Amino acid sequence: MRIDIFTLFPGMFTAYLDESILKRAQAMGQLTVHLHHIRDYASGKHRITDEPPFGGGGGMVLKPEPIFTAVESLLATLPHEGAERERPPLILMTPQGRPFTQTIAQELAQHAHLLLLCGRYEGVDERVRTHLVSDEISIGDYVLTGGELAALVIVDAVTRLLPGVLGAEGAAASDSYATGLLEGPHYTKPADFRGWQVPDVLRSGHAAHIARWRREAALRRTWQRRPDLLLTAPLTEADKWFLRQLAQETALSE
Repeated sequence: MRIDIFTLFPGMFTAYLDESILKRAQAMGQLTVHLHHIRDYASGKHRITDEPPFGGGGGMVLKPEPIFTAVESLLATLPHEGAERERPPLILMTPQGRPFTQTIAQELAQHAHLLLLCGRYEGVDERVRTHLVSDEISIGDYVLTGGELAALVIVDAVTRLLPGVLGAEGAAASDSYATGLLEGPHYTKPADFRGWQVPDVLRSGHAAHIARWRREAALRRTWQRRPDLLLTAPLTEADKWFLRQLAQETALSE
């Protein structure tokens, strides 16, 4: 996968991209990331990229000219022959975008190429949204100083889904939200730490019992922390029976 990121602060990305899973993905050839400094595409002696908004108000707004120039300069180098439908999606990082989820990460991982545009200040000129951007994504109901952190979140979440990046086949399939549930607890050595024991079933070697324990632990944790997820999670009859037991336990404890 190739990801091109348009930003006023390309230096914010280097440390994270050069570590851990993202570093491995790039070394494997599964991921390439290109950073584009929007200021490099601004005109004039001072290369101004932002101006006060028309109509007044606080803050500054990113100008359309350098953003259009940056994106169109890149698109001109791609073998799409100008066909809009063949262009990679250009995603604006903005609090007004659709909320980012694991499902959207899986959707984006199907693309061979993504373009990410990092908003700043009060945002971008509306003509960028209307005539250039193809998607808008928010990573949560809060406001950041800019879209750089949001872009890194998307790069990380999508990269984990690329073949072979995590090492173990299907490793990402058991992550929280990938199954529609939160993950249950995990344990490692020592089996006894300060008198706190690892559950016997996890040391039993019985694969079916372990799988069921993990499923029920995930259901219990989701019930306790994010019950809203249970409304859309794919549940088996055994899952539903276990949730009925949890409901009865909860009622008795109240």
